[in-house]
Amino acid sequence: MLTLAIKLILAHIIGDFVCQPNKWVHHKATHKHKSKFLYWHILVHLGALIVVLQFNFKYWLALVLIPISHYIIDVIKLNLTTKINQRILFGLDQLAHILIIALIIKIYKPYNINLEGFYAPKFLLLLTCLLCITKVSAIIMKTIISKWDLSAYDDESSLTNAGSYIGVLERLFVFMFIITNHWEGVGFLIAAKSVFRFGDLSKAKDRKLTEYILIGTLLSFGLAIASGMSYQYILNLLS
Repeated sequence: MLTLAIKLILAHIIGDFVCQPNKWVHHKATHKHKSKFLYWHILVHLGALIVVLQFNFKYWLALVLIPISHYIIDVIKLNLTTKINQRILFGLDQLAHILIIALIIKIYKPYNINLEGFYAPKFLLLLTCLLCITKVSAIIMKTIISKWDLSAYDDESSLTNAGSYIGVLERLFVFMFIITNHWEGVGFLIAAKSVFRFGDLSKAKDRKLTEYILIGTLLSFGLAIASGMSYQYILNLLS
């Protein structure tokens, strides 16, 4: 089952990412189902499947169902491009392709889906910690540092909500480093962030921006470290 899954996913990656030039993407977005590159794209997927499956035509259902479903999913995506957020649409598109692949694997290599694993204490603990270091930590930090007004330092050229995304990513990395016992990674992350933040700090007219950034960084890392250590401690109790 695992071998077939790897082969089908590899074929999908080759067809959807490796062998799809930007020219094809833009042409499809403009002409939708009338684009000749949409059909070339489907043929590339079929070719990738045939090669990856080693010309084994006992998987004929995969060679038929995956390209046809890919065409249908892509046409739907192209017609929804202007109506749905591009990032959400991309995620839904890839999820649909993966579900089709999962269905093919289920047909050829039957497997059971055990939903009880989602209710296992270890999984619930991991989910709780991930929510804490993303959503909960963001709210806690916003509440704590909202007492300081730094509107004078607002930079119109900065990316929208970039700070929030950076904070979430850094806490996820710190959490991952801790639960895998790679504390040196936390130090590397702090050093890397300091280097990128040096420009902001050196341009500050006074200490306010510097202090604000330091407080935010220490809070972010502190919450991530606390979550990581709590996860390890509780995990040991569950073992």
